[in-house]
Amino acid sequence: MIDNLLFPVDFSPSCAGMAPFVQRAATLFGASVTLLHVCDLISHDGFELYVRSPPEIAETHLSIAQNKLESFLASEFPQSNCRRIVRSGDAAAEIVDLARTEDIGLIVMPTHAGQFRRLVLGSTTAKVVAQVHCPVLTTQHAETIVPPTLDHRVWICAVSLGCDSERILDFASRAAAAAGAKLSVIHVINRQHPIQAILETTRTCAADLIIVGRTFSSGPFDHFRSLSYELIRDSPCPVVSV
Repeated sequence: MIDNLLFPVDFSPSCAGMAPFVQRAATLFGASVTLLHVCDLISHDGFELYVRSPPEIAETHLSIAQNKLESFLASEFPQSNCRRIVRSGDAAAEIVDLARTEDIGLIVMPTHAGQFRRLVLGSTTAKVVAQVHCPVLTTQHAETIVPPTLDHRVWICAVSLGCDSERILDFASRAAAAAGAKLSVIHVINRQHPIQAILETTRTCAADLIIVGRTFSSGPFDHFRSLSYELIRDSPCPVVSV
């Protein structure tokens, strides 16, 4: 059900630490992996501007990014079966556009630690989650934790019982079947504390993945769109937002 998995990279050690997690996710779904690096061609220092023109600087930065991407995680993702793409511009916008044009089935992105993770709204990950149409798998950044192996395969799907729930549950059931995971479904009646209830159930079941929708129809769970960000922020395990 997922043929192509997109892994945006920034060449950092913490990004490299995500490689085993991405490999495992690709293996579970039998998906190929595409590595994407978005190069910022606008940023440069004053000295560069003094000795060269902006177009020359941009060309150099793009060439450097291409060379770094070709060697980044070369053993984990061999170029023979892993596409590597360099784009320039706004990171979130380029990720969303590539997911649309290349028919990406799943994007794997980390959230960062510390204040960045607490303020996940406004981050590149949050922008992608809000704009992209394909599922996004998010997990805590590998700079502070070792991403789970996904071997436990106990998954939880949170639904609102709105008209969008059928789509979310259909994805969850097909994904669980493809990965050989045990799937449980949760619907929270208490509207005041839905996140706490989902997280408590996650810990009780020792689940290693939560599946949740990003949009819902009009009704008592209209606010779940924003709550999905809270779930991504506070979850002890990876979250797939559909």
